[in-house]
Amino acid sequence: MSELPEGLDRIDLKILKVLQSDGRISNLKLAEAVSLSAAAVLARVQRLTRDGYILGYEARLAPLKLGAGMLVFVEVLLDRTTPHVFDAFKAAVQVYPQIMECHMVAGGFDYLLKTRVADMQAYRDFAGSVLWQLPGVRETRTYAVMEEVKSTARLPLP
Repeated sequence: MSELPEGLDRIDLKILKVLQSDGRISNLKLAEAVSLSAAAVLARVQRLTRDGYILGYEARLAPLKLGAGMLVFVEVLLDRTTPHVFDAFKAAVQVYPQIMECHMVAGGFDYLLKTRVADMQAYRDFAGSVLWQLPGVRETRTYAVMEEVKSTARLPLP
């Protein structure tokens, strides 16, 4: 990824890199980091937000300290692959905060879920009361994570 994305220059990328590593940085410190005036940086950040390059800001929380220390990936195979079943499934997964991510995938199953719960008993309860009850679910395969080796939301930027 050596080319600049359309509509961005090198300063925009520097701003995105700094914000991606410290979303709480002050505008003044950000301006210093990219060698621009505070007003120019503020205008660029506003444009990057307006144009959809910056989606928002959030704190990264410690799952173990907050009762969600067990990470589980789940393959979901639906009984039918019709627009109605897809729509019902997608709407249903939005309701449960334990389902952190849901991705439609190509391959031997339909969706890959990333879930977080307290422990294996909590996962067993969640699977029985939620996962297996989701619309259209025919089969699931569970992958409990033994160790998180790398976890980031940072995008690789040129």
